[in-house]
Amino acid sequence: MPAPGRELPIAVFDSGIGGLTVLHECLVSLPHEDFVYFGDTARFPYGDRDQDELIDYARELSEQLVERGAKLLVVACNSATAAAREALERELAGRVGLVTVVGPEARLAAAASTNRAVGLLATAATVASGAYARALASVAPDIELHAVACPELAPLIQAGGEIDQRIVDLIEAGCAPLRAAEVDTVILGCTHYPMVRPVIQRALGRGVEIISSGEAIAKQIAETLAAADLAAEPDRRGRYEFLCSGDPAEFRELGRRFLQLPIAEVTRVAVAEPRTVAP
Repeated sequence: MPAPGRELPIAVFDSGIGGLTVLHECLVSLPHEDFVYFGDTARFPYGDRDQDELIDYARELSEQLVERGAKLLVVACNSATAAAREALERELAGRVGLVTVVGPEARLAAAASTNRAVGLLATAATVASGAYARALASVAPDIELHAVACPELAPLIQAGGEIDQRIVDLIEAGCAPLRAAEVDTVILGCTHYPMVRPVIQRALGRGVEIISSGEAIAKQIAETLAAADLAAEPDRRGRYEFLCSGDPAEFRELGRRFLQLPIAEVTRVAVAEPRTVAP
């Protein structure tokens, strides 16, 4: 007999709208499932926040989504995953299943790399956490990871402007050490980066394999739901809804570009005020 809760949505959260690149892959791969997406746009960006603050934010967003009803929680934010994955695994055990970024991409990168030199482009918080290094070491100890922090890139992409010379220059600077290290595979360790994937590919060269989280997460979700007998009926058409902590109109306008699908309505949800840094 099917497990109860199959009709509940899959909940996804991210620091902003970057996780919509993950949601896009999920909607394409799992069109029969319902999704609710929470973008913490009021406190974006996460990439320069400390670990304790990120854990608090991840706990708060997770609790809000679980209370609304979810059969699976997906952390689409790399910075939040790097800081809070272990805490969320402990605290949500027995309540809701958890899927995060980092691990799925690390497995894909390990399978893709032939010369065992893998690059990472990510936020400062994600690079400093060492999460990808640990994930790769657990599946392929022979791989050498070359990590580069790009702290200014995600905010520029989130702003929603044209791809200008500032973005090109940031990507060129980030990719230069990866080219020097002769990596053959690069992980995009931030959900915003797929929006500028062609620029990154050009900077790295056509022979470098790029790994992003969307496809890997969609596959992990399908496997997790199947194992728990929580998959929705395959012949239905799923729905999706959006929550944000900032301006709904801004989320809707920028989000359409990231999601590449219509966004009809966005509900604003209150969250705790972001911490202020002492002068």
